[in-house]
Amino acid sequence: MNPNAALALLAAAVLLVPLFKRLGLGPVLGYLVAGVVIGPWALGVVTEPDTMLHTAELGVTLLMFLIGLELQPSRLWALRQQVFGLGLLQEGATALVVALIGVALGLPWAAAAVVGVAIAMSSTAFILPLLAERKELTTRQGREAFAILLFQDVSVIPILALLAVAGGGAAKPPGWPAAAAIAVLAFAGRPALATMFRYVARFGGSSRELFAAAALLAAVGIALLMNAVGLSASLGAFLAGVLLADSEFRHELEASIEPFESLLLGLFFMAVGMGINIGLIRAQPGLVVALGAGILLLKMTVLYAARRALGAPDAVARPLAVTLATGGEFAFVLFGVAAGGGLISAAQSELLTVGVALSMAFAPFLFMAHDKIVKPWIDARHAPPFSPIDDPGKTVVIAGFGRVGQVVGRLLNARGIEFTALDSSPEQVDVIRKFGNKIYYGDASKLSLLHAAKAGEARLFVLAVDDVEVSMKIAELVRQHFPEVPVLARARNRNHLLRLRDIGVQHVMRETFWSSVEMGRIALRELGHTDGLGKLIDVFVKHDHDLLDAQQAVFRDQAAMIATSKNARAELANILENELRQKSDT
Repeated sequence: MNPNAALALLAAAVLLVPLFKRLGLGPVLGYLVAGVVIGPWALGVVTEPDTMLHTAELGVTLLMFLIGLELQPSRLWALRQQVFGLGLLQEGATALVVALIGVALGLPWAAAAVVGVAIAMSSTAFILPLLAERKELTTRQGREAFAILLFQDVSVIPILALLAVAGGGAAKPPGWPAAAAIAVLAFAGRPALATMFRYVARFGGSSRELFAAAALLAAVGIALLMNAVGLSASLGAFLAGVLLADSEFRHELEASIEPFESLLLGLFFMAVGMGINIGLIRAQPGLVVALGAGILLLKMTVLYAARRALGAPDAVARPLAVTLATGGEFAFVLFGVAAGGGLISAAQSELLTVGVALSMAFAPFLFMAHDKIVKPWIDARHAPPFSPIDDPGKTVVIAGFGRVGQVVGRLLNARGIEFTALDSSPEQVDVIRKFGNKIYYGDASKLSLLHAAKAGEARLFVLAVDDVEVSMKIAELVRQHFPEVPVLARARNRNHLLRLRDIGVQHVMRETFWSSVEMGRIALRELGHTDGLGKLIDVFVKHDHDLLDAQQAVFRDQAAMIATSKNARAELANILENELRQKSDT
C-alpha cells in the first residue's frame, strides 16, 4: 500500500466514522462510506480494492479468534442443537426460496441453487460487531444469531462440494486433508498452544509485544492451515480460540489481540465499500436498490416465518430476522466461483455482488427503523392493560421500582409505611409480585395513572425512574398537577439534577455521588492519608453542594456554567491547600 493510500484510509476513517456514530448509524456504515469515497469510483485513491480486501480479511479472522476465546468447549457443545438446528433451518429455507425465485426468473436449477446458498449467507464480520455495539450478544436472539453464523462457517465444506459438482470442477471440495487437520487440532492443538504460550511467558519476561506476536501466530497460523486444506480461515481462527478458552492465558490473549482486530475489521469494511460498483448503481439504480432491499425483505420474511413455526415468540423471532437479513462477504466469493465455472454470467455476478453489498449498507438503517418505529409500535399494541389500582391513597407513591425504588420501598416497609409502586415493565412487575410486594403495572408519565394512584393525596412522591427524559416528563406532570406534593427524585447525573431543580423538584439525589465519595474516602485511607480525612470529605461535599447552587443560578447560560465550573475547581484547590497549611501550622 502506498503512503498516499494509507493516509487517505486513515483520514476517511477519522472523519466519517465518528460522524456516522454521532448520527446513530453506527461505525460499520461509516467505514463502508469511507471506502466508497476513496475507492476507484469516487476519489480513486485506491484502485485495487480486491488486494486491500484480502489483507483486511485478517480482521475477520481475529474477530472469530476472540469469539472462540469466549466459548469454552462445554459451552460450544451446549450450543450444538442451535448451531445445527437453527443454522440448517435458516440456510436451507432461505436458499430454497431464493432458488425457486431464480428458477422462476429463468435461471437453471444449478445456478439458482448456488445463488440461493450465497444469498442465504450472512456476514459474521458485519453482524457480530453490530450486536456487540448494541450489547445484544448475550441476549437470546444474539446467541441464536451467533449459532446460525457459526453453522454458515461450518457449511463451507458442503457448499464447495456443491460447486464442484454443479460447475464441473469449478471448486475443489475439501476431503481427507480437512478431516485430518481438524483431528490434529482437536487432539494436539490445546497442549501445543499452551506449551508455546508458557514458553513465551517464561522466557519472554513481561514483554507484551512477544505475547501479542504469539497470539497473532496462533490465530493466523491455524486460520491459514484451515484455508490450505479447503476450509474457512475464520472457522480455523474460531477453533484456535476455542482451544485456548479454558487456558490461563485467555484474558491476556484478548487484551493482546483486540487492538489489531478492531483496526483490521474497520479496514475490511472499507475494502468492501471500495469494491461496490458505483457505475452499475448509476446505470441501473432502480434494479440495484430493489435487489438490495429485496434481499433484506426476503431473508427477514423467511427466517421470521421459520422461527415462529418452531414456537419462538415474536420478541425473539423479529430481532433475529432483522439481525440476519443482510448478505455476507462469502457471497462475493461464491458469485465469483460460480461465474468462473460458467454457472452464471459475469454481468449477473456483478449485479448480485452489488445487491449484497447494498444490503449490508442498508443494515444500520434497518436496525434503526426496527428500534425507533417497528418495535415501539408493536410493544404499544401488545402491551398488557394497566393494572387496576385497588388500594390507592397510600402515604407514598413510588414511580419506578427497579434497583433504586426497591431500596426505598424496603426501608418504608421496615417502618410499616404503605406505598403504591408503579413500574412500566410487565416483566419487572411479575417478578416483584412473586416476592409478595404490592406493585402495579403502568406508565407513570400518564396523568390518568397518577390520578388513579391518587398521587395528589400522597405525602411524598418518590421518582426513581432511570430514564432521564421519562423522569423529567413525570416530574413536570407532578409539579404541574400536584404542586403541594413533595417530590424526592433520583438523578442519573449532574445535568439531570439541575434540570429537576429547575422545574421545582425539592429533593434530588444523584445516584452515584455518595458511593463515589465513599470510594474516594476508602482510596485515601488505603494510601495512608488518614489524618483529617473526615474533614477533607466534609469540605469536598460542602463545596460540591455550593457549586450546584451556583450552577443552578446560571443553569440556562452555558457560558456562565462553564466559567462557574472552572472557578469552582480553582476555589476547591485553594480551600484544600489552606486546610493542609493550617494543619501543618498546628
